[in-house]
Amino acid sequence: VLKARAVRSWTYLWSVWLFVMLVLVCALRVPFRISDSVSAVSMFLNTLTPKFYVALTGTSSLISGLILIFEWWYFRKYGTSFIEQVSVSHLRPLLGGVDNSSPTNSNTSNGDADSSRQSVSECKVWRNPLNLFRGAEYNRYTWVTGREPLTYYDMNLSAQDHQTFFTCDSDHLRPADAIMQKAWRERNPQARISAAHEALDLEDCATAYILLAEEEATTIVEAEKLFKQALKAGESCYRRSQQVQHHGAQHEAQHRRDTNVLVYIKRRLAMCSRKLGRTREAVKMMRDLMKEFPLLSMFNIHENLLESLLELQAYADVQAVLAKYDDISLPKSATICYTAALLKARAVSDKFSPEAASRRGLSPAEMNAVEAIHRAVEFNPHVPKYLLEMKSLILPPEHILKRGDSEAIAYAFFHLQHWKRVEGALNLLHCTWEGTFRMIPYPLEKGHLFYPYPICTETADRELLPVFHEVSVYPKKELPFFILFTAGLCSFTAMLALLTHQFPELMGVFAKAFLSTLFAPLNFIMEKVENILPSSLWHQLTRI
Repeated sequence: VLKARAVRSWTYLWSVWLFVMLVLVCALRVPFRISDSVSAVSMFLNTLTPKFYVALTGTSSLISGLILIFEWWYFRKYGTSFIEQVSVSHLRPLLGGVDNSSPTNSNTSNGDADSSRQSVSECKVWRNPLNLFRGAEYNRYTWVTGREPLTYYDMNLSAQDHQTFFTCDSDHLRPADAIMQKAWRERNPQARISAAHEALDLEDCATAYILLAEEEATTIVEAEKLFKQALKAGESCYRRSQQVQHHGAQHEAQHRRDTNVLVYIKRRLAMCSRKLGRTREAVKMMRDLMKEFPLLSMFNIHENLLESLLELQAYADVQAVLAKYDDISLPKSATICYTAALLKARAVSDKFSPEAASRRGLSPAEMNAVEAIHRAVEFNPHVPKYLLEMKSLILPPEHILKRGDSEAIAYAFFHLQHWKRVEGALNLLHCTWEGTFRMIPYPLEKGHLFYPYPICTETADRELLPVFHEVSVYPKKELPFFILFTAGLCSFTAMLALLTHQFPELMGVFAKAFLSTLFAPLNFIMEKVENILPSSLWHQLTRI
């Protein structure tokens, strides 16, 4: 590495030396006439009219304005300066920047490696456990507003989930499952629905009923009827595959697929009951499902259960669920952190007053509530603005990024009503949530109770959330230097163009005086050089 850097440095020095020598050879082939050159420049500047200065400053203002607009658009879309990115990515290596592929940079400490692995895991996109129904909810929103609430990236992730959960290698043995395997890969919704009907014409297919309930049903009642039909078909397939699951790897994969299908159907039926107002029935179905399949934590059914228990105001049961899932070894979520904060705030929020607290100090119970709020805000700092209605809500996406804006929308969409129901809870949140940021002045470098805030959330959220939503960014980014520079340059040159147009003679005198002052040191140096050197250095060298 050192040898390569030495060779590169010598190459740069030889290139610079050759360039300087070529310039000297070209300049010294004729006698020095520096004073004549300076006088010619002065004569040229004296012949310039005010119109030239107006055109020059106007053109400069236009160019800098275009650069400003492009820089601002690029910064709003990608969160960084285009000029800065090009400088770091392309110019820095040419000027001898550090080589990222060098072995010295690849040797990182164990702590840095663990931190990077944690950052990657936190930037993983998760299935939204409370995702809405496409036909009965997302499509109805599109019919009313004419806007698409789901992005292509989000729907593509859902298609991948469906292929993972609802298909297996033995689908070709059953004609209906073979059709549905192709249906889950279709991009056109109508083609998927037609394929599901085709599969049902052959036999009762649970996954075909699932697709129709998710995408064709226009109401929750219709979706529930289709899921009940899917439940009958799914239970039948599950019992058959359960009996032969140990006969080989193919039968085991089929049983795993049938288990995923059955769990999905029961969970969506419980969500239908919750949406139709039968909350106690939904809670019972979720509890039974968690007892029957305790190892399937990927569906995060406990988050559905927490929301339903909060609707019933069964706070003791909510605390029992939190005691089981709010564990240091389990991945956190905004639902767990903010629900724990809500329960602690409920104990003190009805009597909390910021004036009284400032006089007498916080009681132990109030301190616990404030610490729980700070913990929740550190995990996901985007949620309070939605709960306090400082930012408008949209329909939550089908996938969320933990600690990101997408998770905050998904949480606030379903839990805002629970915070409003607890008297004084939002007031306590309003008075205390911003205090979190004093404990973590550099959240991207070091956290307080959690790992540093991942830097990848903004990019992933922009892919998950629709374009009409303004993505919440944390920590708030300052405007890059080049945007401020181009804004100042554009304003300055536009002002000069306006003044030159209004007062041409005065600005002409000012421009000549400015240029004369600017070139005065250069003229002085050139006169001294001309007095020291002979009139034709190259002529003298040839004589020698």
